[in-house]
Amino acid sequence: MQILQSTLAESLSYIDEDIGNAFLWLSNNLGRIIFIILVAAGTIIVARLVNHLMESYFKKASDRLHMDITAFRMLRHITVSAVYFLGLITIIFSIPDLRSLSVALFTGAGVAGIIIGFAAQNTLSNIIAGLSLAIFQPFRVGDRLNIMNEYGKVTDLNLRHTVITTWDNRRLIIPNSIISNESIINWTIEDPAIIWSVNVGISYDSDIDQARKIMIEEARKHPNVMPPQNIEYSVIKPGILKSDTLKSGLLDFPTLHAVDPDFRERGEVEVYVTELGDFAVNMRLLVWFRDRSVAYSSGCELREAIKKRFDEEGIEIPFPYRTIVYKKDINAEKPASE
Repeated sequence: MQILQSTLAESLSYIDEDIGNAFLWLSNNLGRIIFIILVAAGTIIVARLVNHLMESYFKKASDRLHMDITAFRMLRHITVSAVYFLGLITIIFSIPDLRSLSVALFTGAGVAGIIIGFAAQNTLSNIIAGLSLAIFQPFRVGDRLNIMNEYGKVTDLNLRHTVITTWDNRRLIIPNSIISNESIINWTIEDPAIIWSVNVGISYDSDIDQARKIMIEEARKHPNVMPPQNIEYSVIKPGILKSDTLKSGLLDFPTLHAVDPDFRERGEVEVYVTELGDFAVNMRLLVWFRDRSVAYSSGCELREAIKKRFDEEGIEIPFPYRTIVYKKDINAEKPASE
């Protein structure tokens, strides 16, 4: 019993000593702790303020200066990261132990750099790839892409990753080092107008000319199909499309788009016989839309309208015919002599 009491008293004395040491440490470092808290809070406030001011400035200046939203977003991310980095450095150098450690690391920067480089090579590769994407711009914020078997709109590009909002409102987050090595179909860059195909098959007994006439008429009725137009083009001054061909959904400021001379004539509706299939004459309707965002849904609407007109005009859309012959029927038809 006495041993238990002495052990308990000894434990309590240790606890009292630890509490006393903790209070002593707090009293000796109270100013430093308050400074660190203030620096951390100030860093967060300044970073958010800088982010807000840059966004506000961009919204006001974009209409006048036609600023590029992709480069601006990358600059904004770098600026905010720099604010956080300066706050972290301030906190580190305010703590003597961390200050001496950081000095030692800077002294041995060669070895430390190799170690850090191996440890953070994925992060560094994403940062370098992000800067490369912002500079060379294979795509911009607001562009519509096909990438990694997905279709969507680029909604953000930062130092680590690119965010793509897919057609069904999912967020596809791709590291910059990966997306920079992917093959991309950019539906928006330079000239957003596209040629879209609608494939329809008719029976061999149907009139091809009548089917072609119906398909062209239905295409001309659709409001999203571009009317015939000719864009002026010269070697010195290429033709341009006005901003109404591009609506990014974020900032619809005026943009000029270069036009390829091979596609300066647009708006034509054409129908080709593409294949004489096993049971159908396959035809392809080619129409112009102002951009990719309306092409798929409009193509579906055209397909439905063509089907209804074919039904009214007696143009048959066939389905596969199969003749099934059973083995017992073949044996029954053989002559008895066999």
